[in-house]
Amino acid sequence: MKSMNAITMKWFLLMIPATILLSCKKEKSESESKCNIDVASLSGTYKVTSLKYTSKPDATPVDFMEFMEACEKDDIITLKKDGTYEYFDLGVTCSPNGSDKGTWELNGKTLISDGKLNGTVSSFDCKTLVYYVENSLVSGDKFVFTMVRQ
Repeated sequence: MKSMNAITMKWFLLMIPATILLSCKKEKSESESKCNIDVASLSGTYKVTSLKYTSKPDATPVDFMEFMEACEKDDIITLKKDGTYEYFDLGVTCSPNGSDKGTWELNGKTLISDGKLNGTVSSFDCKTLVYYVENSLVSGDKFVFTMVRQ
């Protein structure tokens, strides 16, 4: 019996450091997955991968990308840390070309630009930026944009 208790005690003593190491690693990876919503963190190049529209809060979302031209679906936008952006009409180009430049800023969670980017950030995980625009076409409607860092 004594040898069984000694083996159990050794396993128990070995498990304590392993448990501590694993819990520390878990905490580190969770904190690494959180991103600040600020100009420096949001700066980068993105492509819109999803655009959902609801006409009123209880309506079923509609995939608005189905209504976009092919030349609009492959465009990218680069948000720069200096508060400027460049919108590139890539791949299938529109006529006239939709490339553009301008300025952008972040006020709290509100994206403000002089053109292509306006709305409220709902989530950002360092790779995927989700923001929305309300009351665009009719009162109570909502567009939800999902952009993925390239």
